[in-house]
Amino acid sequence: MKIIGLTGGIGSGKSVVSDLFRMMGVPVYDSDARSKALCNTDPILKKQISALFGSDMYTDGQLNRQALANRIFADDKALQAVNALIHPVVEHDFIEWVSENSQYPLLVQETAILFEAGLEKLYDQIICVTAPESVRIERVSKRNGVSPESVRERMKSQMAEADKITRSDIILVNDGVQAVLPQVLKILKSQSL
Repeated sequence: MKIIGLTGGIGSGKSVVSDLFRMMGVPVYDSDARSKALCNTDPILKKQISALFGSDMYTDGQLNRQALANRIFADDKALQAVNALIHPVVEHDFIEWVSENSQYPLLVQETAILFEAGLEKLYDQIICVTAPESVRIERVSKRNGVSPESVRERMKSQMAEADKITRSDIILVNDGVQAVLPQVLKILKSQSL
């Protein structure tokens, strides 16, 4: 079994690539979706987040993600603190998921903060999905209904795309010009499973 890490900056199109892998029969662990679910279901994590940011972060047992985002993206120390709580829980969940899916020859973990979280050791290969900054900003602005300025602020909290590219094994371009499917098929063909 091979495990691939799939990363890229906000708006790069990681989810599109993940969907293509799924369509090809490759199980994909969506770190962002699992993180959101675990923040609402893991009792220890809920207690830790409440202790760090206040019990008003939860309403009816559900994390107020917008309130948390407002706190952490304006404060680097708060971002590091919440990541220190969430990353180990998600990593443990991912390892369990790998065990549950060990019958597959290839597994993919989609995670925007692969390098920031120090996850490189988990993978046989790392794919970085890339797109020009202007395209990424436009995608996120439309998707989330936010201003380009707020997208740029969010980008500042992530590792620079150039750094992700140099640390990755495979670069997949999702610029709206080059077709993504042939690139995914080429990656699957190269895996010699």
